[in-house]
Amino acid sequence: MNDTLRATFRGALLRPGEEGYDQARRVWNGAIDRRPALIARCAGADDVVTAVRYAREHDLLVSVRGGGHAVAGHAVCDDGLMIDLSLLKQVTVDPRARTATATAGLLWSEFDKATQPHGLATTGGIISHTGIGGLTLGGGLGHLMRKHGLTVDNLLAADVVTADGERLHVDAESEPDLFWGLRGGGGNFGVVTSFTYRLHPVGPMVLAGPIVWPFEQAADVLSALRDFAAEAPDELGISVAARMAPPMPILPSDQYGKPVLIVIPVWAGDMAAGQRAVEPLRTLGTPLAEAVRPMPYLAVQSMLDLGAPHGMHYYWKSHRLPKLADAVIEVIVAGVASQTSPFSQIAGWAMGGAACRVDPDATAVGAREGGFELNVTASWPAPAGPAERHRAWVREHWETMRPHSAGVYANFLSDESAEETQAAYGTRLARLTAVKDRYDPTNFFRLNANIPPSGGAR
Repeated sequence: MNDTLRATFRGALLRPGEEGYDQARRVWNGAIDRRPALIARCAGADDVVTAVRYAREHDLLVSVRGGGHAVAGHAVCDDGLMIDLSLLKQVTVDPRARTATATAGLLWSEFDKATQPHGLATTGGIISHTGIGGLTLGGGLGHLMRKHGLTVDNLLAADVVTADGERLHVDAESEPDLFWGLRGGGGNFGVVTSFTYRLHPVGPMVLAGPIVWPFEQAADVLSALRDFAAEAPDELGISVAARMAPPMPILPSDQYGKPVLIVIPVWAGDMAAGQRAVEPLRTLGTPLAEAVRPMPYLAVQSMLDLGAPHGMHYYWKSHRLPKLADAVIEVIVAGVASQTSPFSQIAGWAMGGAACRVDPDATAVGAREGGFELNVTASWPAPAGPAERHRAWVREHWETMRPHSAGVYANFLSDESAEETQAAYGTRLARLTAVKDRYDPTNFFRLNANIPPSGGAR
């Protein structure tokens, strides 16, 4: 690191052994343990420009950290330069225009706390300590997507630092091809330093909460759920998890650690109508417990945080399933019975509504079919036996579901390969490659769900 960089960079520059380095290199997934040669903790977009130009000048591998929540650990690299955006925490809400502009270090909890005093929100992550940047650039699934579309469907503009170290303001009128690519193409095209979103009237109270069934009823409830979800109103978000019961206050203590099926409906609309919409779920089988109640939207957004703590080891693989076929339900049941860690789960969302009425070519997200997005997720504390046995459990059950898959959501990619990139982007991959050729022809930004330029991967 030269004196010129020190003189022009406003934020903190951290090298191995320096105070704060080890904390700054840690990410959400505790299985990721990488050591950058330099961490550039940016104080503003000008620092991002400086860091990008320095990395190009010295031919350094670059990673970009926002919330640090990607399961593959793209935020941190070995030996290269980590551009850390986590200090960029500003948000401006315009309640009359129903828009918000937020810098890239913001977490969804921070974004929601800024918009909810105005009774506004946009589709955001269901774990509140997820960063806005990675979730947005990959597409953005969340509780509100059936009513208000994916996060990228609500992205109005972005400020970007390109691979050449140039700053661009990008929207549908200015750099439209890049704007298209940013909405689902991940971090392939530049460092986004701020996002402008469309907001919607949501909250401050919504109708939500878990319904829990004993696992012997899981197959029957899942069969009924697939039919229910296909006809459910847009206002009803539906997430589902098959797992060992955590110590939930609504459950008898003798159920803790036993396999259960959990469905969480989230209704963003009129409360009386929501009660009517949720009633068929309450009457499926014989639930162990249910706690669907009016609650603050902020509480809903953080409801699942305890199930995804920082520092645990994670590995997952995902499928978009146009239908929750009987064979898939059998895999879910068998998977929970054979899981290698009590913290693992097979979980996902019912797709549909506004998220699936967008022209699939309007954004780079990929498949817009209805059905379910399903994750096979291993989670384990270290040390908890060899990590490979947990990963093997994921791959086994993911592979068994594969004949029923229509693709994969890019933010859920954990094993980068040409085959998985094709599965994520389908027919949009050629257009994405053209955007990559124009804005990053040397694949400078390659630590991501990578779309190599047509000249080949670096």
